[in-house]
Amino acid sequence: MPTTRNVVRHKGLTARDLALIAVFAGLIAALSVAVAIPLPFSPVPITLQTLGIMLAPSLLGWKRGTLAVAAFLALGLAGLPLFAGGMGGVGVLARPSAGFIVSWIFAALVIGVLTDLLVRGNHGRYRFWAGLGINVVGGILVIYAIGVPWMAVVAGSGVLATTYSMLAFLPGDLVKAVVTALIASTVFRAYPIPPAGHPVVEVDEGKGGAA
Repeated sequence: MPTTRNVVRHKGLTARDLALIAVFAGLIAALSVAVAIPLPFSPVPITLQTLGIMLAPSLLGWKRGTLAVAAFLALGLAGLPLFAGGMGGVGVLARPSAGFIVSWIFAALVIGVLTDLLVRGNHGRYRFWAGLGINVVGGILVIYAIGVPWMAVVAGSGVLATTYSMLAFLPGDLVKAVVTALIASTVFRAYPIPPAGHPVVEVDEGKGGAA
């Protein structure tokens, strides 16, 4: 016979959610300007930006994490010197590194969605190795898949040559993926951040069966 049960869903954003989005947008900005090591063979310097891009959705989920990255990008494109090398403004979109900037939104979305599924499927627990795999997929593969071809076209260096030049960044990005997974597993174990939105109780009418 049909069965009914109350299901709690979260909708919209709360004041706490907006505060977390602002805090993590600021964190990404701080990581962006803290370290910027130029490389002679690449127009993309080594920074800690991708650490913030991985952390935001890993800790906040896809909605707040993606919005935090979007807020950071909006501030940078508005002219604040938040991108690598102290650059800002829409002019950065004409540079070879613009593909990596654009990719951050997609990276945050992928990491956030997969992390939400991971935590939901493990009853609120974050698994380190699964989280590390998610960070590698979203924080490295997605970013490289968009950023490398974009750079190759703008710089006119060819995809293969650009890929070789990006290998220097891979060890550092792997370390960032590990650090993010370690931080996320610690946070979820010690003080898990509540889901985004207002809790709303809805009636879910399922289908029962006769024994």
